[in-house]
Amino acid sequence: MSQSNEISAMSFEAAVAELEGIVEQLERGDVALDKSIEIYERGEALKAHCEKLLSAAEKRIEKIRLDRQGQPAGTEPLDTE
Repeated sequence: MSQSNEISAMSFEAAVAELEGIVEQLERGDVALDKSIEIYERGEALKAHCEKLLSAAEKRIEKIRLDRQGQPAGTEPLDTE
């Protein structure tokens, strides 16, 4: 399985956990330059995957619309602004 396929199959939680591990490694600064570049690139791919999953989740969220008496009257898309 290629790296992009592997990442696209990851859950949000797994991708965030791995991304946090990458950030910790890079912040410690004890990783060789070649390895730093490699894990940085993987981190970028993980970040993009997480953003994609969050965007998809936001599009599925709806807010409850209330009538004048304050009773639920249906749903509408959540404002993203």
